[in-house]
Amino acid sequence: MASVTFKDIDKRFGSTAALDAVSLEVETGAFCALVGPSGCGKTTLLRVAAGFLRADRGEVCFDGAPAGALPPNRRDLGFVFQSYALFPTKTVGENIGFSLRLRRRPRAEIAERVAHFCRLMHLEGLEARYPHELSGGQQQRVALARALVSEPSVLLLDEPLSALDAKTRALLRVEIRRIVETLGVTAIYVTHDQEEALSISDRVAIMNRGRLLQVGTPLEVYLNPADRFVAEFIGTTNSLPCTLLDDSNVRLGEVAVAVRNGRPGRPDGQATLSVRPEHVDLLPAGNGGVPAVLRGVSFLGQSVRLTMTTLDDRALLADVPTVEWLERSLEPGAPLAWRVRAGLASVFPGGAESGDPDEAAR
Repeated sequence: MASVTFKDIDKRFGSTAALDAVSLEVETGAFCALVGPSGCGKTTLLRVAAGFLRADRGEVCFDGAPAGALPPNRRDLGFVFQSYALFPTKTVGENIGFSLRLRRRPRAEIAERVAHFCRLMHLEGLEARYPHELSGGQQQRVALARALVSEPSVLLLDEPLSALDAKTRALLRVEIRRIVETLGVTAIYVTHDQEEALSISDRVAIMNRGRLLQVGTPLEVYLNPADRFVAEFIGTTNSLPCTLLDDSNVRLGEVAVAVRNGRPGRPDGQATLSVRPEHVDLLPAGNGGVPAVLRGVSFLGQSVRLTMTTLDDRALLADVPTVEWLERSLEPGAPLAWRVRAGLASVFPGGAESGDPDEAAR
């Protein structure tokens, strides 16, 4: 295992800043997910770590030792590509053992290691098959085994599950986490899937437009986003205009709402309240709270998502447990009221119409 440190990494492609002064530390044995929209720089950062790209400025260190001058094959890394990149003319066993043959390891050791990783990846009995004879999930398991068979200190994964169906992705991300924990390797995992990032990692690093916006545990970035972009990118949130009263309260219409992270607003006090749908409590109409009208209902399985509109005709989402919803008898058009669960909302400078949330992150 090894720690990975990025120090003020800059990388430009022509006039585009792919990475802008990115600094990040991934501790030894940690599982860190890099997440952000397409083009945010997450894959570029991963390729700088691997040595496939050289930074224009800054340094990548492994266990504190600068690695900028080291070629990829001397960085003690395993890399799992989005496209699997398996050798089509080699069998499963040959693909997995390829790096060991390059290192001229004894045949008996190669056979033992390949057998071990086939068991670990649930690939027993498939050793003689070729990649085209495997499912997408099986091919990804082979790619993961090939990256880990040489026992690297760091494992880099570039959107390894993006080509798979939803059910297979959910199963494999559990398997990847289990295998990484079993082997004790430091892992950096690139994905654009927020749910995947939150479920698989110890730490989440959110990127946008080449910059690192926030690093924290999955719970921290979800409940206490650093800015409006993070709040709207990670999960689902309602963004509503409000007036900042003080560091812990805002006014929404005529109702005061306690917030988690009050920050200085504009001179006129305008700000944006960010509240997750599951943190919206429903109340009978006229029983306090903020008035609204029910517009639609979507069944999500364990919960029901309500679409409402406020008195100033703004959309609002609320998630209610299915069991609780069955006890209600509300139809679209019904009046009701809502409130924010105390301390579970965030507030950010500027109004909800301030434009592109990317700009609010700047």
